[in-house]
Amino acid sequence: MTHFVRPGKPVRLLAAFAVVCGGLIAAPDLQAYTPDDPKIVQMVDRGIKFLEQNPSNNPGEIVICAYAHFKVEHDESNALVQRGIKEAKKFAEETTRKAEHKSHYECAVSVMLLCEISATRYRNELAMFKRFYDENQKPHGGYGYPEDREGDVSQTQYAILAIWTLDRHGFKLDYNRVKAALDWLIAVQDINGPWPYHGKVPVNGGLARQEKTGMSMALAGAASLLIGGDALRVWGDTVVDDEPGIVGLPKAVKIYKEDVNVERRKTVKVPPQRLLGPCEYMERWRQQNPEKFSGNLYWYFYTAYTTERYESFVEIAKGLPANKSPAWYNRIVGELIKMQSAESGGWEIKAHTSPPLSTAFAILFLIRSTQKALGTGASASAIGGYQFGDDVSNAELVGGQVITKAPAQSVTQMLELLESDGADDLDGKALADRAVLPTNPVERSAQLDRLERLVRGSRSWQARRVSARLLGTSDDLRVVPALIYALSDPDHAVRAYARDGLRFISRKFEGFGMPDKPTNAEIRQAQRKWRQWYLTMKPGYVFIDEI
Repeated sequence: MTHFVRPGKPVRLLAAFAVVCGGLIAAPDLQAYTPDDPKIVQMVDRGIKFLEQNPSNNPGEIVICAYAHFKVEHDESNALVQRGIKEAKKFAEETTRKAEHKSHYECAVSVMLLCEISATRYRNELAMFKRFYDENQKPHGGYGYPEDREGDVSQTQYAILAIWTLDRHGFKLDYNRVKAALDWLIAVQDINGPWPYHGKVPVNGGLARQEKTGMSMALAGAASLLIGGDALRVWGDTVVDDEPGIVGLPKAVKIYKEDVNVERRKTVKVPPQRLLGPCEYMERWRQQNPEKFSGNLYWYFYTAYTTERYESFVEIAKGLPANKSPAWYNRIVGELIKMQSAESGGWEIKAHTSPPLSTAFAILFLIRSTQKALGTGASASAIGGYQFGDDVSNAELVGGQVITKAPAQSVTQMLELLESDGADDLDGKALADRAVLPTNPVERSAQLDRLERLVRGSRSWQARRVSARLLGTSDDLRVVPALIYALSDPDHAVRAYARDGLRFISRKFEGFGMPDKPTNAEIRQAQRKWRQWYLTMKPGYVFIDEI
C-alpha cells in the first residue's frame, strides 16, 4: 500500500471551511423550505402514519422508527413508541452478553430513544449501553463488527453519537476513549479526502489510499469528528440552556447545573484545527465530487440523515446561527418530495434500507432532528399542516384547527388550545409568557382548576409544561398539591417548572434539594418534604395521591 502525507496544512481554517461549505451544491432555483413549512409538515405527518400502519419486524428498525415518531409526536403511549422502548430495553440486557453483528447500531439508536423519552427513568439501561461502548472499543480506537479487526466508519459514527448523547445527559465518561476514536478517524481518512467504509490505519503514518470510499462515509467520518469534538467541548459550551430560572424572579437568575464531566474533559486536549483540518479537506473533495440525484439510491436515506447531522454540527463548530433553509436542505427536500409514495405516504423506493427505515431516516432529516437536539432548531411541526409563528398570542382553536385571528384576552383561549389534540405543537413558552390569570376570583378559580387537571392528567407534554409554569406563578397555596404531583412527571421541564413554582409560592428559594436530573429516590424525597411543608400551612389537608 502506498502511503502519503496529508497535503499541506489548513490555513485560516475556519474561513476556508466556511467558504467551501457555504458554496457547496448551491442551486438558485431551489424552493426555500423550512421544517415548519406546511409542505414539510404534511410530508412528515404522512410519513408518521406510514410508520404506524407499516411497522417493521426488525428490532433495530423498530427502535429508530419509534425514535422518529417520538421526535415528532412526543407521545410515549403510542404503540410504535412502546414497541421501541421494549426492544431498546432488550438490547440493553443483551449488552451483558457477546456483542452481535449490528450491536453498535442497535445500542446507539436505543440510547437516542431512551434519552429522548427520559434519561432519568431509563438510567440503568443507559448505563449498560455506556459500559458496552467502553468494553467494545477496538485497540486502535475505532468501533466495528465484533468479528473484524478493522474499524468501521459507519459504526464508529453511531458509537460516537451515542457517547455524545450520554454526555449531554450527564453520564460520567472517559474522554480518552473519545479522543482515541477521533484519532482513529483522522488516521484512516483517504488520501483524497473522503472516508472509507472499513478503515485501515497506515503503518508508517500519514494518509493512504483506502477502499470503498464514497459520499455517505465521507459525511459520516467528518460528522463523527465534529460530534466527538462537541463532546470534548472543543467548540466551547454548546449546551443550550432553555430552562427557565426560578419562577417569579428575573430570567438572569438561573439554578446552577453541575456538569459532572468538567474535570474529566480537562484531561484531554484536542486543538480545534486537528478536527477541522480533515473536515475541510473532505469538503474540498466533496466540492469536486458533488452528489447529484439521478436515480442512484445507494444508501440514499441513510446519507440524507447523515447529511443533516453533519451540516448541523458544522454550524456548531463554526459558531454560526442555525440556518432554517440552507441549500443542501432544500435540494434533498426536493428529492424526497419526488420519492414519497402518493398512496402510502412512506418512502418505499429500494435504497438498501427497508421502507420503514427509509421513512424514519426521511422524517428525521425533514424535521432537522440533529439541529433540534442541539437546541437550535425550529419548534415541532404542528399536526395537520398548521404551525405557529413567534407570536402565538393570536392563536385560536377553530373547528379543530389552529389559526391566527384575534389576540387572546385571557387564559381561556390558551386552555382551549392546550386541551386540544395538537397541544404538543404549540409554542408553550410564548403562550405562558403572554398568559395572565384573571383577577376575578370566580374566573381565576375555574382556570386554576383546569390547569391543575391538565398538569395531572394531560397526555400532552406541552400542555403539562405550560400548566405547571402558570400554576407556579399563581402564588396560590391551593395549587401546591398539583405541583407536588408534577414533580414526578416523566418530562424534565414539567418537573423543573413544578419545583421552581413550589419554591416561589413557599418563598423557600433553595427548596428541598431536588436536582435538575433527579433519581427516583430524590423525587420521592422532595415530594415527601414538600407535603410535610404544606401540612404545616394546611394541617387538615389529605393528599389523595398517597391514599
